[in-house]
Amino acid sequence: MRALVVGYGSIGARHTRILEEDGHDVGVVSRRPVDVSRRYGALSQAIREHHPEYVVIANRTEEHRRTVKELVTCGFEGVLLVEKPLFNQPGSFPPNGFSACYVAYNLRFHPGVQHLRQRLRGERVLSVQAYVGHYLPLWRPNRDYRTTYSARKEEGGGVLRDLSHELDYLNWILGGWKQAEARGGHLSSLEINTEDAVGILASFEKCPVATVHLNYLDRVGRRSVLVNTDARTLELNLTEGYIQEDGVRTLFEVGRDDTYRAQHAAILAGGGDACTAEEALDVLDLVAEVESSLRPLSLSAPAPIPSR
Repeated sequence: MRALVVGYGSIGARHTRILEEDGHDVGVVSRRPVDVSRRYGALSQAIREHHPEYVVIANRTEEHRRTVKELVTCGFEGVLLVEKPLFNQPGSFPPNGFSACYVAYNLRFHPGVQHLRQRLRGERVLSVQAYVGHYLPLWRPNRDYRTTYSARKEEGGGVLRDLSHELDYLNWILGGWKQAEARGGHLSSLEINTEDAVGILASFEKCPVATVHLNYLDRVGRRSVLVNTDARTLELNLTEGYIQEDGVRTLFEVGRDDTYRAQHAAILAGGGDACTAEEALDVLDLVAEVESSLRPLSLSAPAPIPSR
């Protein structure tokens, strides 16, 4: 299949490599000279010359909506995958002729998340506690964290969007959100203008009480979720690679690219468990609801952002 990746940062490069390894004919749209077999300087040129059947948008979040509209203008009618979050602000998806559109919440394809979803079918879920934390200066070792999009609100950064996998998989497993409020903001001395810690209290169709904590502060790096039902207690630890049910632990192994590869395979086979554009828009609505309820808790004034 002819595929096209728009944007060649770290995530664009990963999509390109995985698609090539899986035997696809991959072109890349990048304004920079990058070391790929087929590079195009403009999206219109790539559509005209490469004729892709599958497009992956992996540029900056703030550019996603404009890139989708440009694809429409170019007459693209194939399958589209947009990196998460779909857009930096809520709003309707542009009218289009795409055969399908998905958003890259690839954590849905993690075997632990899949197992958790399966175990909770038919269960009466009482409470959920989800946590994810990464220390931003250590997250991308080869980059100055202050120059990444995570540090810049105007580019779609901040934990609510950057770490929104938790919001997506909970929304997916628990049948959609009903109410949400939060506390948090820029609490640390990190030189960013985005929120670095947010605690959310929410209810979902299938769960009356859920707490979600997202932060850029955890120097160890953790990702987990604890679920209590009427019948059992389940703990999924995505960092250490296990799921525990009533104290009995099951280990799993996941390669660095496995969830991305599974996501591409599912999409190209018809979609499967991939996040749809409609579901991703609902996540953005949840983010907006959370933002509207945030109370300023800043313990230090947000630092000025250095120029690139």
